[in-house]
Amino acid sequence: MSDSHFVGMTGVRAEIAVHGPANCPVTQLSAESDTAISDVTWAQTDGVFTEEFRVDKAVAEANAASVADADPIVEVGDEQVYRFDRGADHECACSVVESLGNPLADVRVASGTLVLTLHLPQVDALREVVERLDDVADRVEVRYLVHATADGEASADRTVVDRGRLTDRQREVLGTAYEMGYFEYPKDANATIVAGALDIGLSTFAEHLAAAQSKLLDEMLGPDSAAPQYDG
Repeated sequence: MSDSHFVGMTGVRAEIAVHGPANCPVTQLSAESDTAISDVTWAQTDGVFTEEFRVDKAVAEANAASVADADPIVEVGDEQVYRFDRGADHECACSVVESLGNPLADVRVASGTLVLTLHLPQVDALREVVERLDDVADRVEVRYLVHATADGEASADRTVVDRGRLTDRQREVLGTAYEMGYFEYPKDANATIVAGALDIGLSTFAEHLAAAQSKLLDEMLGPDSAAPQYDG
């Protein structure tokens, strides 16, 4: 689905990286051949999930086992279009997203990771998508989230935050501090309480929190961000 399909929609747009998705020959081919695959489409009809993708013929021939269950449909120059079908009993990341009915802007695969850009009616819907994908993948990562306006464009003051810049520990510390009310005014929990909940020392807590906040602020206020810049 192209971005033109988002005209007239409001809500949020998210990019989600699905690491190690099950039952996915496209990601298997990408991982084994170290090839990016950007032309991926799918549809579900009468309980049958159909997926098509296009890849260089030489890559497919060199990794024949990865496309053994897919049918070659048509040749486009040096590329081959493949199609494979699966029933409802073979759940995969693509069928999960399709079943939830959220419009897709882009589907691509790189280094064995399925990357989805989709439109959601609200941020809460993202939780359901991630929870469902967690059941069919090794790990799910939300790479960015922006608010969309009625004309399909992100709002002028949007802030795109790449959570992938944070380490797992930094995300844990930042998330725990937020959930416990460390950033509230007045605070619901001080640094000692949050550090205790994380079973780490105060200095370690401060170090991880400062690093996480620094990275996020750099994303929000750095020279390439949409935020206004001030000389002094």
